Amino acid sequence: MLKKEKFSLKDELYNPQKIEMIASEIKEVYPSFEASQFTKETLVKFPKLELKERIYHIRDMLYKFLPSDYKEAVNILLQALPTELDPSKSDDDFGDFIYAPYSEYVTAYGCNEEYLDFSLQALREITKRFSVEFAIRDFINNYPTQTLAMLESCAKSENYHERRLASEGLRPKLPWAKKLTIDYHEGIKLLELLYHDTTRYVTRSVANHLNDIAKLDAPLVIETLKRWKKSKKQEPKEMDFIISHALRTLVKQGNSEALAMLGYVQNPAIDIKVVSLRSDRVQVGEALEFDVQIVALDDVKLMVDYIVHFQTKAGKLSPKVHKLKKIELVKDKTIVLNKKHPFRANMTTRTLYAGEHVLEVQVNGNVVYSESFELGV
Repeated sequence: MLKKEKFSLKDELYNPQKIEMIASEIKEVYPSFEASQFTKETLVKFPKLELKERIYHIRDMLYKFLPSDYKEAVNILLQALPTELDPSKSDDDFGDFIYAPYSEYVTAYGCNEEYLDFSLQALREITKRFSVEFAIRDFINNYPTQTLAMLESCAKSENYHERRLASEGLRPKLPWAKKLTIDYHEGIKLLELLYHDTTRYVTRSVANHLNDIAKLDAPLVIETLKRWKKSKKQEPKEMDFIISHALRTLVKQGNSEALAMLGYVQNPAIDIKVVSLRSDRVQVGEALEFDVQIVALDDVKLMVDYIVHFQTKAGKLSPKVHKLKKIELVKDKTIVLNKKHPFRANMTTRTLYAGEHVLEVQVNGNVVYSESFELGV
């Protein structure tokens, strides 16, 4: 039986075929481009490079093989871009990752006063093929006034990729991105132009943006969502999506106002009949299994979570909330929920340490059960 090859995201996104493709596109508009040599020198280092390193390496190779004049080089890249992404789509149209080095080129060599306006316009063109939310952040930090004006213009654009950039580029906690130095209230100003967008690609970004802010200023997010809902500018179903997606961190934290907005009362009429651990000791490689039996004393809407408090290297407990079940029960209805939580060896997101851990069950933001167990490694 043949062994299945392990999937490699970096090889899927940045591979010989992709490099040959952009080399061909560039040569078509810039005949002097040494496409074969560019391809050869780019690919020779790929085996040793991770995904982001490949992006920067391609950027540096472009710098080596394009004209030394910045504007001339960027104009060549812009002319070599494929046609804009389909404007009729409403979601899941991210474009091709191979164009990420183009925006990194603009950031690395054009984030200065001399080329500022030119560079910002270049990013607007590139984002119609692949989002420039990472590259724009250097401009936001170094030239906030000019860049925010450009992003406000994007927020009013007919192109939904530009509109999404106005939200995504300003997210305070955008994963894997540089930290912004501007106040998060600046982002809220642009979200006011975007929350009633008709495109899910945009509204998802708006919700993710608010979820970022919720980690910094929960009252602002709740007040903003209430005001938006009251305005009725957004379709009810889409507004519900924005609210649910924007509040997910606060819901995990058991924020009572966030839960109330989603229809979950803080103290539902329920009785927790049985919560049991199958074992009070678990080995790494095994799973913690437990049951929760809930009896509804009235018609109730429930969000049931469980929290595992993990041992840290410092000997302290670190909580992590996990979703268990969203359910509506009629009076006198009983439900039994079962869960197996695996403790896998070699986790990429967490190092497991032996010792006492704690399991908690949370219903509508309130902890209703807590029990300790031992993890052996």
